[in-house]
Amino acid sequence: MGVDYYKVLQVDHSANDDELKKAYRKLAMKWHPDKNPNNKKEAEAKFKQISEAYDVLSDPQKRAIYDQYGEEGLNQAPPPGSGGSDPGPSFRFNTRSADDIFSDFFGLKRPFGSGSDSRAGPSAFRYGDDIFASLRAAVSGDTSIPARKSAPIERQLPCSLEDLYKGVSKKMKISRDVLDSFGRPTPVEEILTIEIKPGWKKGTKITFLEKGNEHRGIIPSDLVFIVDEKPHSVFKRDGNDLVVMQKISLVEALTGCTAQVTTLDGRSLTVPVNNVISPSYEEIVKGEGMPIPKDPSRKGNLRIRFIIKFPSKLTAEQKSGIKRMLSS
Repeated sequence: MGVDYYKVLQVDHSANDDELKKAYRKLAMKWHPDKNPNNKKEAEAKFKQISEAYDVLSDPQKRAIYDQYGEEGLNQAPPPGSGGSDPGPSFRFNTRSADDIFSDFFGLKRPFGSGSDSRAGPSAFRYGDDIFASLRAAVSGDTSIPARKSAPIERQLPCSLEDLYKGVSKKMKISRDVLDSFGRPTPVEEILTIEIKPGWKKGTKITFLEKGNEHRGIIPSDLVFIVDEKPHSVFKRDGNDLVVMQKISLVEALTGCTAQVTTLDGRSLTVPVNNVISPSYEEIVKGEGMPIPKDPSRKGNLRIRFIIKFPSKLTAEQKSGIKRMLSS
């Protein structure tokens, strides 16, 4: 096969566009000849090979031919319409300049000229130009990434209390523009998997790096999902605790009752309450609240509060009986 372009970029054979871009960005910035004045000849050779590998693998047509026929298939196949009898691919590999690929990828401005701020065109700079000066100034010394990053894109992620109690995987479809090997925006759809962990709270953020639209010379925005807790019909969350309300009669408040609670994972709890229940009373059931995010094997508490239903009126005999009972 000749040169193994996958090894050159240090990626797997299944590498997608994002992985190819990250690999090229890292290696091209490392081996650009301007950054290697002491071993410029070696750097030029590596930089050219890295650029050639990216040019092939980032182009679906070139990559398909390379995967089937290798480097020789790219270089030796007859051009379309030539009438060649070779049964191989009807495609000829036109090598793009390593400088042009670098310029298209990073969208650098012209390093020299009369103040023009136009984007670098083909062959706008060569190895001798100090193309890193503008990068260094904009990135505060970090030359491993383009000069600017777009602001994060934030989206609400509604979750039920059951989702946050048990944990769940959510699939989210997103649409965004990605740049092809020629720097042209192409719309794509992706499915993102979000793993909601037991006990997560409202406001928890899940970040997908660089999943915004791609633009030349700018790092794509991060996509940030923010957990939003839906109201529940039975429970109210208070930190790691769960609060539930139970209606009882005045007789039950004075003599005791049994609370029946169905948990968020479907279990039935029977909680006997033998104390006198005042309007401010809470029955605490330890370990039946929300999972604690840092240690989901532990849980907060279930707090049962009571709504006492008082009788609308009492007969004289009932009043007398209550007085005798409470005064004894």
